[in-house]
Amino acid sequence: MPRFLYSLVVFALLPWALLHLLWRARRQPQYLRHWNERFGFFGKPANAPLIWIHAVSVGETRAAQPLVAALRRHYPGHRILVSHMTPTGRQTSEDLFGDDVERCYLPYDTPCCARRFLRHFRPQLGIIMETELWPNSIAASRDAGVPLLLVNARLSEKSARRYARWPASRMMRSRA
Repeated sequence: MPRFLYSLVVFALLPWALLHLLWRARRQPQYLRHWNERFGFFGKPANAPLIWIHAVSVGETRAAQPLVAALRRHYPGHRILVSHMTPTGRQTSEDLFGDDVERCYLPYDTPCCARRFLRHFRPQLGIIMETELWPNSIAASRDAGVPLLLVNARLSEKSARRYARWPASRMMRSRA
């Protein structure tokens, strides 16, 4: 039930999210690019195995740099996809990795967008930088059999208390 309510709230906030993107685009026009990705629509998929890293913005993308280098070294036959939520994170990915990795925006955390993302990219592994936890994306990954790792996570005492109110067992068991 908690994830169902969460999903309803996410759907209800989508119009506000679109207005927010338009507002942010006044100063950063990059917010107007790749809108389709925010809803789980992407170009033609490649057929090579893929490892997905979710690095929300600049800090997480920079923190992922040694991880990307190690993955490329140890898994040379895999593509690496870095997903972001901000244009600055995406630009940092372009600056750091160039064409060595693929990049996209992680779609809004609705059940249908999360499933579309996973069906399109078919990752063999998902790695979440920091504590950027999206319940529907996590549940869709579980349902698709995509193992997820949380790396480089730090929680303040205040955040730990907030997350403790939503135990993983309750959140992940409920179906939207």
